[in-house]
Amino acid sequence: MFLKWKKMSGKRNGEGGKRWQSRGITGVPVRSGDATFPKAMDNVTVRQGESATLRCTIDNRVTRVAWLNRSTILYAGNDKWCLDPRVVLLSNTQTQYSIEIQNVDVYDEGPYTCSVQTDNHPKTSRVHLIVQVSPKIVEISSDISINEGNNISLTCIATGRPEPTVTWRHISPKAVGFVSEDEYLEIQGITREQSGDYECSASNDVAAPVVRRVKVTVNYPPYISEAKGTGVPVGQKGTLQCEASAVPSAEFQWYKDDKRLVEGKKGVKVENRPFLSKLTFFNVSEHDYGNYTCVASNKLGHTNASITLFELNEPTSSTLLQGPGAVSEVNNGTSRRAGCIWLLPLLVFLLLKF
Repeated sequence: MFLKWKKMSGKRNGEGGKRWQSRGITGVPVRSGDATFPKAMDNVTVRQGESATLRCTIDNRVTRVAWLNRSTILYAGNDKWCLDPRVVLLSNTQTQYSIEIQNVDVYDEGPYTCSVQTDNHPKTSRVHLIVQVSPKIVEISSDISINEGNNISLTCIATGRPEPTVTWRHISPKAVGFVSEDEYLEIQGITREQSGDYECSASNDVAAPVVRRVKVTVNYPPYISEAKGTGVPVGQKGTLQCEASAVPSAEFQWYKDDKRLVEGKKGVKVENRPFLSKLTFFNVSEHDYGNYTCVASNKLGHTNASITLFELNEPTSSTLLQGPGAVSEVNNGTSRRAGCIWLLPLLVFLLLKF
């Protein structure tokens, strides 16, 4: 759209501004290398929310000047034609005619035309406004819990100008690099090692990347990682330990000869934690020795292990036989009393000598 200028007297600025008309294509576009005016700036690139300045270089031959957005007149001379309060006139001199668009948004993007009249010949020059938008993640999968061996699909949708690049990364000490350079991440036959946080990043160099995370929980049945027997003397304290890994956490039960041991039995304590169970005997007797079964279970399955509590005939304070994960305690009083007995004759001998 070009301006059709009505021939009229008066100065370039102000007089008869509102009498200018926007009609058909009657102007002459400025061609590449045309040394005549007007000369608008190159394409203008701004970020959303910033201000854009549109400048048009002119000279004293110009009698009329205006800025247009497509077919809409924004300013003609000093007169404002648009109702948008964000558009303001910055300068209208013999050498420059410029406007500013404040708080730019994506709908401001597009062509802007500087139109002038010199010697009754209208001419135009065009500049394109490019609006960049920071990346924004508008849709992302929720945290998910899934059984081992199943398939999952994670989604991360982002917007921005230019269109952002979306990547997925597994946040894990064993993970290396990106697991997907796409909006969608699919994992076939997921394993327990693939559980944890997955980070979606959207970037387009306009602003810092936007990051969101999805927590993936992989459920699997229990497996007992450690369960070994231990030896304890009669009358001493001993502990059997059973460690199991599982998601959800395993529930533990202890059995001896197919009979379940329950909390509250005299002299025995069962202590359960998310991945560990302890069976403690405070005063081991002959009938406590034997094989015990630790059972670990969750909603996906169960497993068990046999642990032996056996007798030690000659315990010492420094060499108590026990397996890894097993704990036992011995009273060192006897050893200390024996040390005192052999020291007494030595003390008497020294007193008589001196």
